[in-house]
Amino acid sequence: MQTETKKVALVTGANTGVGYQIAKSLADEGYTVYVGARNPDKGQAAANEIGKQSKAIQLDITDSQSIDAAVRQIQSEAGYLTLLVNNAAISNAGKPGRTMEEVLGAQRASIAPMDEMKKVWETNVFGTLAVTQAFLPLLRKAQTARIVTVSSALGSLTLNANPANPYRSAFDAVYGASKTALNGVFLSLAIDLANTSIKVHLVSPGFTATALNNFQGTDTVEEGSIEPIRVALSEDLPTGSFTGPAHYAGADNIVPW
Repeated sequence: MQTETKKVALVTGANTGVGYQIAKSLADEGYTVYVGARNPDKGQAAANEIGKQSKAIQLDITDSQSIDAAVRQIQSEAGYLTLLVNNAAISNAGKPGRTMEEVLGAQRASIAPMDEMKKVWETNVFGTLAVTQAFLPLLRKAQTARIVTVSSALGSLTLNANPANPYRSAFDAVYGASKTALNGVFLSLAIDLANTSIKVHLVSPGFTATALNNFQGTDTVEEGSIEPIRVALSEDLPTGSFTGPAHYAGADNIVPW
């Protein structure tokens, strides 16, 4: 177990969007932050902008060799990990440049291409869990540690079962259902780690304008980062939480499963 007081965080997909905002806020709070990015040049540029104790780290969550190399780097440089923020995700794997409406229309359960569905789930579900499993030994070396996974209220079965939900039609089999699966996997992880010093949290940023939705979201990146940053910085939330922005999740920020 580490006795140092320095907090060390890894944020995946941190060179842009919500991930970048989370990494910046953690650095501002004194964390040593590893800025994860598939493209090392983009990761370095983001780390240079963030400054402070931030370091670029090449990380493709669908590539086991990339994951293993990232683990070795943080093991060598820090020796432990206080916080893992799983932010990296994709919304589709089809033709680029399509509008959000075109993507959603092509990803309905009745017609969704299996190869595209598998590729999105490979990143959003399997890749996210693979990274988490790989870094668990370093998280266990911290006195207390947390895993924060950026999910989506779009993955809520409770909300999507309600015909009055205005976003119900956006619950597709490729992206939306991948977030449902992600929620299930990480709730399972929270139960698995319940008797350890590692907490597990899921958080929805809301309908944020990012590359995931062709920048058609209603909230700015800064607005959409508020709740993920709050959760990333909070050390007293109960494990197994699923929260979102207060404007739709309510004053307690709780999103139903």
